[in-house]
Amino acid sequence: MELKHLLSFAQILVSCLLIFLVLIQVRGTGFGAALGGQDQTFRTKRGIQRSLHHLTIFVIVLFLGISAWTVAAS
Repeated sequence: MELKHLLSFAQILVSCLLIFLVLIQVRGTGFGAALGGQDQTFRTKRGIQRSLHHLTIFVIVLFLGISAWTVAAS
């Protein structure tokens, strides 16, 4: 298997993980909230929310790194 194909496969896997992580964090941001249906207050992230936030940032950086490496390998 070529490096280019391996990087493309890794990029697909990381992007699916990133989509999953973002979707499990989103709450109260539906269409109704966009029209002012819910009152949002600022809260600090605690426990699992904080861990998911940090994991999401790590996966974003990983995705960008793999993307840059894929472009360089082409």
